[in-house]
Amino acid sequence: MKIVTVEEMRQIEADADAGGHSYADMMEQAGTAIALAIAARRTVRNQRILLLIGPGNNGGDGLVAARHLAKMGASVACYLLKPRDPAKDENLRLVQELAVAIVSADKDKDWRKLRHLLQKTHILVDALLGTGTRLPIKGRMAELLGAVGRYLATGSRSLTRSPLTSLAVPTPVDGNIPFVVAVDGPSGLDFDSGAIDPLAIPAAVTVTFAYPKRGHFGGGPLGELVVADIGTDPKLAADVSLQVITPEAVREWLPPRPVDAHKGTFGRTLIVAGSTNYTGAAYLAGAAAARAGAGLITMAIPATIHVPVASQLAEATYLLLPHALGVIASGAVQVLAPELAKCDALLIGPGLGQEPETATFLQGLLSGGSERRPLGFAGSKTEGETPFEIPPLVIDADGLNLLSDMEDWPTRLPSNSILTPHPGEMAQLMACTIQDVQGDRIATAQSQATAWGHVIVLKGAHTVVAAPDGSTVIAPFANPGLATGGTGDVLAGIIAALRTQGMGPFESAAAGVYLHGLAGELARTEKGTAGMVAHDVLECLPAAWQHVGGS
Repeated sequence: MKIVTVEEMRQIEADADAGGHSYADMMEQAGTAIALAIAARRTVRNQRILLLIGPGNNGGDGLVAARHLAKMGASVACYLLKPRDPAKDENLRLVQELAVAIVSADKDKDWRKLRHLLQKTHILVDALLGTGTRLPIKGRMAELLGAVGRYLATGSRSLTRSPLTSLAVPTPVDGNIPFVVAVDGPSGLDFDSGAIDPLAIPAAVTVTFAYPKRGHFGGGPLGELVVADIGTDPKLAADVSLQVITPEAVREWLPPRPVDAHKGTFGRTLIVAGSTNYTGAAYLAGAAAARAGAGLITMAIPATIHVPVASQLAEATYLLLPHALGVIASGAVQVLAPELAKCDALLIGPGLGQEPETATFLQGLLSGGSERRPLGFAGSKTEGETPFEIPPLVIDADGLNLLSDMEDWPTRLPSNSILTPHPGEMAQLMACTIQDVQGDRIATAQSQATAWGHVIVLKGAHTVVAAPDGSTVIAPFANPGLATGGTGDVLAGIIAALRTQGMGPFESAAAGVYLHGLAGELARTEKGTAGMVAHDVLECLPAAWQHVGGS
């Protein structure tokens, strides 16, 4: 599914209108879709529905929805931020013919009428601002959103004082909070960057049209996102490159699993991970690689953690590395180098720690990993030493933190390596702040993938996957249950296993992100967000694989 910018959506609508599918037709379909989305989720007949109507097209969509909801048997009221002339506004005229209550904010200076409407409301529709929103929200619109927000935030039957009006604000009848539906997005959402005004009303459901917008993936309070068809020709979005990862795409990317396969068919994943303080990270990454279909897993870990890791992960083989006080030592390069040619993908990073010994190890390992120096040596080059090449590479966690301290680190990696940073690690790699990274996550991932020449998996709500050639996809998942230690190790193991099985770097990253996110959703259904742990995601991975149609 395509994801558009505000300007791209404007152009699609303009082209549709020029082609004979008018703006009025699109508005009619949009308003109908809003009403149907509400009716699919809540009882409508005999329910009191209040629509907040803005002055633009978003408000027009709301008026169409109001008409259809009234015809469905709802008790409908429309609260207009600015007056509309029914002689010039067909949608308002049609609503008035149905005897829908119309209240205008210009005749409600102290919000008294609004509060009384809210007190009786079962379903609240936010149709104030659409994709043309500019932040911050100011003026009368800000006052209206503030009044509604304070009302919805009231959690008891008591009265509170409004900072703007100093009037008593009644709470909802019986303490019930209306079910909130946003048209296109909560008013106050920047539909390009995902930034959101503090006054925005959190929604239980957001109904957008034709395509999701970039800002829908910024982590704002959208609730369930519904993308409704308004009749635009898909060919009008042919040049849009940004997409949501879909199960259909993942199904096409996943490698076949023939009935006559053997271990070698599905490749060997080499995982360099773990330290005395982080044994679980190594286990989770290795177990995830096994669950994601790799034929063979070799765990290259400090010898000191062999027993705790191997006691949990019996499916792997082990390469025990020299260590210094429980972390991988610089001399481990000589032990690891002969194994590189035997593996199909290499994962470095989960639980490594950031000790100087480990930093020296990683620098030595990557000494030959750039395009300029395709061959490296186990240590200093001396007579009789065997050169080695770095296989397809995934770097995660402490591997990324150690990279950030290396001069010119992007050239030390094989081209199209996969980097899996969370926002803090991304900020370290970019030498900027987390706020800089999060300000526009999509643009950040895209620009750095191109600049560095590697695939970037920028983790978080709606993880972004970007390739050096500009290919970019976004995960449809925003799951707070994944905000717990170890889930990133699981993701890294999944991606490495898919890379092992011959998938391209971008496809491995995107499919891995989707499978991981879907497993997280399955775990959340069973455990809840607070009760989830990384091992739950790991256990749900086979079901996620089956869900997308994998063998």
